[in-house]
Amino acid sequence: MSVSSRTPLRGNHRPTQSLSLPFAVVAALHPKRTRNRTSILALLALISLAAFVFCSYFPITLAPTYLLRASDRSPVEQVVLAQQQQRGPSKPKKLHKQLSLGSKRQPISLNLAQELAAVSSFLASLAQNVIPSSVDPARPLDPELVLDFDTRSPTALEEVERVVEYVWTQNPVMIYCKHYSPLSRELKAMLHDLNLRPPPFVIDVDMRDDAEVLTPLLARLAGTNELPLLLVGGKPMGSMDDIRIAYEEGKLQRQISAAGGVIGGGGKRKKHHH
Repeated sequence: MSVSSRTPLRGNHRPTQSLSLPFAVVAALHPKRTRNRTSILALLALISLAAFVFCSYFPITLAPTYLLRASDRSPVEQVVLAQQQQRGPSKPKKLHKQLSLGSKRQPISLNLAQELAAVSSFLASLAQNVIPSSVDPARPLDPELVLDFDTRSPTALEEVERVVEYVWTQNPVMIYCKHYSPLSRELKAMLHDLNLRPPPFVIDVDMRDDAEVLTPLLARLAGTNELPLLLVGGKPMGSMDDIRIAYEEGKLQRQISAAGGVIGGGGKRKKHHH
């Protein structure tokens, strides 16, 4: 008998049942595989749920890190902004005040003694330094013109005190004078005889480009219109008559020594002239 695709096969063969038999055998031999797969799925679901709860409960914690990386602000502004983000969305006004505090700080004001020291330090540091012609000598000098640090800094007043101490330590005797004045020549000769160390720092006001501003400025700061102006330890010594008397009595020499000048220790060092 010929066999075709339509001829039924003999016997009780059932292809479907015979194909499923291997899977049944495997399942019987490995019962834990199905349980392990279920456990893994449950663990993944638990991790996903925990991550969702964490992100929902701490949404702000991650924000500052992103802001610090993405912002174009300065590092200080970034840190302040991050702190404000952690505190909550109701703090932007305080943030603005903190960031703008430095820009609103006013420059320091100098008293007469500090102003005299600042001007003297400015003129003694470089011969090229001049007081601008736009300055009104009758009004307090803008400290930024003669001080080389930020006068709006919280430590500006401490810096000023260091300038005052330094300029008079380096220059215990300073003379503002007129180059061709007989009184100025007399004072220079008097101090030359003391052979000081360091030697007097001499500024010939009438030889300077800023003489028209510097002359009335010194008059306001020292309280006298007379030149020469002798400063010992930063303190004006009065008129030339006062200086002669102090010299004859030895008072001038004692004040110079107290200010840090050494009498008779100058050797052959040259005078400073500005």
